[in-house]
Amino acid sequence: MPKKRNENIIEQNIPAGEFKAIDFFCGGGGMTCGLRQAGIHVIAGVDFDKNAQATYEYNNPGSVFIHEDITKLPLNYFAERFQIKRKDDNLILVGCSPCQYYSIINTDRTKSVKSRDLLIHFAKFIEYYRPGYVLVENVPGIVTNKESILPRFLEQLQKLGYAHIAKGVVDMSNYGIPQSRRRFSLIATRLNRDISLPAKSEKILTVGDVLGEKNGFPQIVAGHKDSTPFAHTVAGLGKVCLQRLSYTPHNGGNRLSWANIPDLQLPCYRGKDDSFKDNYGRMWWNRPSPTITTKFFNISNGRFAHPDEDRAISIREGATLQTFPKNYVFKTNSIAAAARIIGNAVPCAYAKLLGLTILQ
Repeated sequence: MPKKRNENIIEQNIPAGEFKAIDFFCGGGGMTCGLRQAGIHVIAGVDFDKNAQATYEYNNPGSVFIHEDITKLPLNYFAERFQIKRKDDNLILVGCSPCQYYSIINTDRTKSVKSRDLLIHFAKFIEYYRPGYVLVENVPGIVTNKESILPRFLEQLQKLGYAHIAKGVVDMSNYGIPQSRRRFSLIATRLNRDISLPAKSEKILTVGDVLGEKNGFPQIVAGHKDSTPFAHTVAGLGKVCLQRLSYTPHNGGNRLSWANIPDLQLPCYRGKDDSFKDNYGRMWWNRPSPTITTKFFNISNGRFAHPDEDRAISIREGATLQTFPKNYVFKTNSIAAAARIIGNAVPCAYAKLLGLTILQ
């Protein structure tokens, strides 16, 4: 009698010598999308956020979403289910762990303390599989925070034989991303080869290069709902917020334009003109956007108002600033859920550069 086949095993038809990756903390698939664009086979993405699964699977067919907590996932899981071999020179393990604990915009670390040590749990998989390459992306705070786990992680990489490490804090606006987004990046290899971070782009892309009517974004009003997959959907605004935007100059105006109007000024900003000046501000057409966060749909959370129109940027506009392809579909039930997936993502175009750097 032939041995019964384990239906949980997923066979990989990846040609010998080609690169493959496992994307830990994959979210809705920004890193996976970029690596696939670079020509890397992303076998699976791992994330504890069930709400990201539909978006990940729909847009990255063939890459398996694994809804698991990395701290509880058996180390041999990928060997058993995907026949991943240990010490595979063409295997890349990616670890873009949640970074709330080290984020400068976080005000209550007690709620995010679980994110502090996730890199060390990721390192256990590196030790078990000894992949040819390791990729990490995180907030700059992981470098500067005195409680950072990064030094311990780097020491572990060195002990495991990853002698060639390229790392640093980069501004993604220097790499063809139309957004000022500072992040810590790391590429490490145990192979005997030089490695570096991607080369900077010759051109700085701006909001005007990717948004606006000429780029396929028709004018809309606050509260507009787009029922198509394009998701040019934007949050609604109350009467007072619309009045505030009507006083805010186009193309980079800020809340100081209505600071002396009693009916419009917020009590928390009185006498604090130098604090949180970007909140309620408009983007500039001729500059990269500010960092796209998970709250980019709300003008009170940053400079997220459209340069000209009296509204926040739409879901698709935020995704475009994060360099998601325009046919990337966000399979969610709310603006907030889609924005969370988009804001948490590694910009696809930057992920592609990281992948190409390894391939080249």
